Amino acid sequence: MKEKILQYFGVERYRVGHTEKLISGIGAFLGIYLVFYSSSFFVQGASLYLIVASMGASAVLLFAVPHGPLSQPWSVIGGHLISAVIGVSCARFIPDALIAASLAVGLAVSAMYYFHCIHPPGGATALSAVVGGNAVHELGYQFILTPVLINVIAILSIAIVFNYFFKWRRYPAYLAQKSASATRDKSERTYGAITHEDFVFALSEFESFIDISENDLLKIYDLVTQRHQNANIQHHELQHGHYYSNGEYGDLWSIRQIVDWAETENLPDGNLSETAGEEQLIYKVTAGANRRNSGVMSKNEFSRWAKHEVIRDEDNWRRVDESNTE
Repeated sequence: MKEKILQYFGVERYRVGHTEKLISGIGAFLGIYLVFYSSSFFVQGASLYLIVASMGASAVLLFAVPHGPLSQPWSVIGGHLISAVIGVSCARFIPDALIAASLAVGLAVSAMYYFHCIHPPGGATALSAVVGGNAVHELGYQFILTPVLINVIAILSIAIVFNYFFKWRRYPAYLAQKSASATRDKSERTYGAITHEDFVFALSEFESFIDISENDLLKIYDLVTQRHQNANIQHHELQHGHYYSNGEYGDLWSIRQIVDWAETENLPDGNLSETAGEEQLIYKVTAGANRRNSGVMSKNEFSRWAKHEVIRDEDNWRRVDESNTE
């Protein structure tokens, strides 16, 4: 019963040690101290506390979840600055404070989506530009630079320098990924069956907090394994002009488009010629490893390389399911 109640309320048991918890707190203290000090040169009184409040939320992400996508530099920079522009604009051009405040937050959320910089504290920045009082309103669009930009630079500087001293807390997350990839040969990676216990052990090995639950990881793994196919595409299934992926991970992933080939003649009984798979095709690499390169290989060779057909879906590549093809 107790476990069901905890699950219902989404109570996660963070698998981090006391050292990590203390380090996160110290980092947040240093970040907010510098932010508060720098902001005091531009805003005074109650308005100062409203502005610093949004950076307090950023401190939680930067120092408690340094590897999370919402904590990365562009999320922090874009999230705060774009939201500040929207907040100041709403404050200046919408006389009704209630409408202006609500619209500022709503527009900030949508803008962060479009600019790929979702950062929850950005909503607080947009709101503070509207309800921050006369001291903030008098700054006008200068509010974006001083104090918001100054605060962003201050807290990011502390996050980069402070986390650098702890090898498991490299920030930005790219540095941690680069360090990890350098310790192993990507060409030798293998992905076998993974059990629930494997996930529990892997999570316990991380020194810092991960912004994803164990159940979510298991769901992702189930979805991936359900879609995985060991058999490659057959040469007669290849189509001119279509895109194909090798299904690899990380830097080995690649997308190729078939741009030219020789037409295959059918035998009298309607079957494809046995030599059809040896005919040459020309491809170009459109994404991933060796992008913009091109090459020539037989249809058999290409079909052994290709794991599945893909199509472009906005900014991502999506696998073409056989059930969706006509």
